[in-house]
Amino acid sequence: MSENRYQLWGGCFEEEASQDLRHLNDSLAVDSRLFREDIHGSRAWAQELNKSNHLSDDHYNAIIEGLNKVEIDIERDLNAHGCLLDKEEDIHSVVERRLQEYAGDAALHLHTARSRNDQSATDTKLWMLSSLKNMKKELLQLISVVTSRAEDEINVIAPGYTHLQRAQPIRWSHFMLSYAWLLKDDVSRLNEQARRLSTCPLGSGALAGCALPIDRERLAHSLGFNDITPNSMYAVGSRDYIVEFLNWAALCSVHLSRLAEDLIIYSTQEFGFVQLSDKFSTGSSLMPQKRNPDGLELVRGAAGMLLGDSFSFSCTLKGLPSTYNKDLQVDKEITFRSYDRLMHCVKVMNGTIRTMTVNQDKAIGLLDSSMLATDLAHALVRRGVPFRKAHHIVGSVLKRAAALGVDLQHMPHKEYIAICPEFGSQEELEKVFSWESSVEQYKSAGGTSRDAVGNQLQLLQKWLQDEHC
Repeated sequence: MSENRYQLWGGCFEEEASQDLRHLNDSLAVDSRLFREDIHGSRAWAQELNKSNHLSDDHYNAIIEGLNKVEIDIERDLNAHGCLLDKEEDIHSVVERRLQEYAGDAALHLHTARSRNDQSATDTKLWMLSSLKNMKKELLQLISVVTSRAEDEINVIAPGYTHLQRAQPIRWSHFMLSYAWLLKDDVSRLNEQARRLSTCPLGSGALAGCALPIDRERLAHSLGFNDITPNSMYAVGSRDYIVEFLNWAALCSVHLSRLAEDLIIYSTQEFGFVQLSDKFSTGSSLMPQKRNPDGLELVRGAAGMLLGDSFSFSCTLKGLPSTYNKDLQVDKEITFRSYDRLMHCVKVMNGTIRTMTVNQDKAIGLLDSSMLATDLAHALVRRGVPFRKAHHIVGSVLKRAAALGVDLQHMPHKEYIAICPEFGSQEELEKVFSWESSVEQYKSAGGTSRDAVGNQLQLLQKWLQDEHC
């Protein structure tokens, strides 16, 4: 063991690891973040050793008192980046070395029958269980903001698009809620992930299990897990929970990216019915007039990084032999990075939507009568014309209007009747050209009518209430 740093291994080694290997191997800069989880797991492990009569009361008390002091010391010594400057290779070594300063030789008993393999996996899972709750809280807040705006702006009618071409009028609320439902699915997947995550690896040893008669169920419950991992080799070698989180984060970021793209487009001068607040916009160093949606663009860009992290870690796992391999050490770095990046994106999106303004007059001003072509076809269907025939008839109407240089609303009634008498009277035809009537005809569940949107709001508000309970 080096005189300069505390190591958990090395009894049969005659030479120190090279500096080049240490640069690649040492993980303290990353796993300092797990110090609370490492100490929490160590307290539980010491308690289980004590209850199974493998740790005396005196040693147990010394370890618990020492760990409490170590936790206070580490909180004090973390630098501005949340890292420790100790010389040890990882957080496990730091905690044990600092513990020995307070607990003396009692600290040497703490690692009895424990491996860094099951210790590290346990620490990571504990961190994830806590952090996913925080992520869920932020996502629920974002959904709440989106839902609240949808309720307040239910009377705003705006163009809906397919292929980025004007398609049909919709309520702006209907558009906003389409993303609320996507984010709700993300929360549901997060809940499912947390249930699978809540299995405790501690007590699995390096790969073969624990040789001491400890009660793993009791240990797991003391740490807040729902269950134990059923196989020790699986416990230390599987990182499926990391893959699942990274895949989830990538999908969630895709949803945020698509919302960001829509809002970026709608905030351009060409569309202009959304204006972003100063808090979530930036300017140009050259052009004084510029208001750039940099926050949304960064959210959009982050999705590519999160997709890359998800794919890269799966590539790391692809060819590994069973149980623990040091390749798996990258799991924490990539998990922390993805978590932080996504959390920032959710918060930026939350603030952007909460503070943006929607110009109702500009939104409705972007509508044109050609977007009611489907409504004309529906009017014919209600008079008994088969839809496929009605579709072609309205196509002929569009062609005739273009030839006359007018829009659908201002084409003379006689032109409609000449093409198809089933268009009815001029009064009946004029009723079609109403944005409010257009959106109100879509009353089926999930539609854009006021009642259908109101039902979506009620469902989401009830779900939000249940999730907050």
